[in-house]
Amino acid sequence: MTRFHLLLLLPVLAACAAGDSLAPRQPQTVTPAATAPTTSPLPAPSGRTAEALDTTSAAERAAALDVAPAAERELGTAIASLGSPSEAGIWLKTPLVTSVSEGRIVWTETGKSITVNLRPAEGNSGTTQISLAALRLLEAPLSALPELTIYAR
Repeated sequence: MTRFHLLLLLPVLAACAAGDSLAPRQPQTVTPAATAPTTSPLPAPSGRTAEALDTTSAAERAAALDVAPAAERELGTAIASLGSPSEAGIWLKTPLVTSVSEGRIVWTETGKSITVNLRPAEGNSGTTQISLAALRLLEAPLSALPELTIYAR
């Protein structure tokens, strides 16, 4: 199977994702932090590789990996599927928040931690989605459904 075929399967895998691993929790209102808006350009429609679709800058990736100690609280644990590669930035959409804020996620399998922009999940899907850039920073396979611990700052 070629990379092109794998990229065609990514939306199917995302649509078939299992959703959250725990019983549904009530979304928590998180006070928006002073988060920088995503400055990454949108990926080119002709992009066919993860590298071509991930338009985050080296500075954005470095900032996400620089997980400085901060006052934070654990929101919960969720299984995340790959979100739309056409949405630039380092983000996590989750039903555990009701407003956009800064947060941190930890991949429970490896303990790797990154700073992300937490966004409310769209609709009543109850599923958690992770951006392509965030999945790459966690060094997870693109077809992975990582279990993540989610923290709000």
